[in-house]
Amino acid sequence: MIKLKHFTVQPVHLWILFLLLVLAVGAGAYGIVLVKGLSVTNLTDLVPWGLWITIDLSAIALSAGAFLLCAAVYLLGLKQFEPVARTATFVGLIGYSMALLTLLLDIGRPDRFWHALVYWNTHSLLWEVSMCLTLYLCVLVLETAPLIGRTEWMQRRYPWIANKMTSIHHIAPILALIGLGLSMLHQSSLGATYGVLKARPIWYKPGLSVLFMFSAIVGGPSLTVLITKVSGRLTPRAKVDDSLLDKITLFIGWALVGYIYFRFWDAFSMTYTYEPGRSEALKMMTSGPLAFNFLVGEMLLGALIPAILLLVPRFRKSWTAQVIALTLVVFGVVAYRWDINMSGLLIIMTYLPKEITTIYTTYFPSLIEILSGLGVVAYGILAITLGVRYLNLINHSALEEAKVVEIQPAVAGTD
Repeated sequence: MIKLKHFTVQPVHLWILFLLLVLAVGAGAYGIVLVKGLSVTNLTDLVPWGLWITIDLSAIALSAGAFLLCAAVYLLGLKQFEPVARTATFVGLIGYSMALLTLLLDIGRPDRFWHALVYWNTHSLLWEVSMCLTLYLCVLVLETAPLIGRTEWMQRRYPWIANKMTSIHHIAPILALIGLGLSMLHQSSLGATYGVLKARPIWYKPGLSVLFMFSAIVGGPSLTVLITKVSGRLTPRAKVDDSLLDKITLFIGWALVGYIYFRFWDAFSMTYTYEPGRSEALKMMTSGPLAFNFLVGEMLLGALIPAILLLVPRFRKSWTAQVIALTLVVFGVVAYRWDINMSGLLIIMTYLPKEITTIYTTYFPSLIEILSGLGVVAYGILAITLGVRYLNLINHSALEEAKVVEIQPAVAGTD
């Protein structure tokens, strides 16, 4: 450690400094895109969705722990998971803000972001997704407000505002119900957005809504538990109850079994017949450029191995095995969103009289896309790092402490 006069440089400070540097570079690239538009990217009319949309879809999927755990706590009455739900809510807020940041880049005209909120197109799935995403972000802000209101510095400097923010906790069940509806709507509608496009045969199916929901159910809790477990080992500020997390990891393991089943049949059923465009896209995923990402990154490392590690008792008892499994699930969800997006875009159908021609195209993100995308990711990691360090984000003893505080006045009154 490097000691200054009244300040000791710790590893966490170097980590924050690194993230700030990445964020600064990303902000510069972000500014270039806002000024020059999409001309600085490798996006084309053939491949309009690329790296940014993958980050957007992944961030939304990995934020699903918020609506799942809040529903479990406030709607199903599983109060023991309330501390984990608090962490999931904050992670969800950061994830959805990351999604909005990438969408501002991708729409090409960020100055018109408000059009979807004013000019309603009720026949558009993307409009429905935009509305649900915006409204759910507002719900997450309200659900996170008590977390900020309880902090010592907020109570000391702005006690009136802090008490108002803390009081929002009383309507948590209502917020959980609203959040559940909004989140389930747009998680499934993201898959439906792809699934209604006839011009992309590998997308055109109702099963994508189910798979998008399933991948979110698997990925969201995995990221929340992963952040919690790693934080518990890196900082004493995170007070972790591993027995509580073990119950969630067991749920994730069985959810992975269901995901593998649906994902396998989704791909295998497309081999029954030949369909122009769809069969070529499937071949690209199973034996072409996307094969390693699909077979190894998504299915083997991202689903099968984590399911084994989380369900076999000998492995589940190992902290290292659980962290490896959860990390693989997170990257598996990202790989799934990339595979779905690219498999539909890299195969183009040209419909000519009496002839259907399949055209192959390619895509690799430009340096500007990569740097701006890394900036968004760095923002998310930095926000969670600061949340763990300064917001008491991970405290599994908080529920018991709250009970003690409520009981003490009553006990004092009987003396």
